[in-house]
Amino acid sequence: MEHSTPEPPEPPKPPESPESLEHLLAERACERLVIDFVHRLDLGDPGSVAELFTQDGVWEWPPPGDGRRVQGRDALRAYFASRPADRLSRRLMSNIVVTVTSPDAATAVSYFTTYRVDGHQGGMVPAGPPVQIGHYEDRFRRVSGAWLLTSRTLHLPFGGPTPVDPGQEPGR
Repeated sequence: MEHSTPEPPEPPKPPESPESLEHLLAERACERLVIDFVHRLDLGDPGSVAELFTQDGVWEWPPPGDGRRVQGRDALRAYFASRPADRLSRRLMSNIVVTVTSPDAATAVSYFTTYRVDGHQGGMVPAGPPVQIGHYEDRFRRVSGAWLLTSRTLHLPFGGPTPVDPGQEPGR
């Protein structure tokens, strides 16, 4: 009795249309904005996150958050630059899903976890629990060939106060 072996499945074919490549490039550009945002806050110049937004861009934390809404690049620059100079933070981004809705528009949802202390004067800080766990809902628009955020909305189901660096507390 002859046994025939099934043919292996054909490997997926690369995208053939220019729209597919453009779609992937748009997704990657928007993902990069999501990551650039937190890098600038944690490791760079916090006020520079304003450059990732359109001129009329919006960052907001709607109720049940505190209702904060900041609009326009100048206002965004001032808002993010006002974070305490002695704040040490690291944000972890994950589960970034970008949906391209047109050649010049996209949306995304991404999860974040924030570790943060105030009063940091240098050195290593003992690890503690995160102070925030939530997600962002973003809208993007391509302006003159560059992808930018038009809005970033913060949703925070888990949050608490920012602790003070234990090495900086009075009496230590």
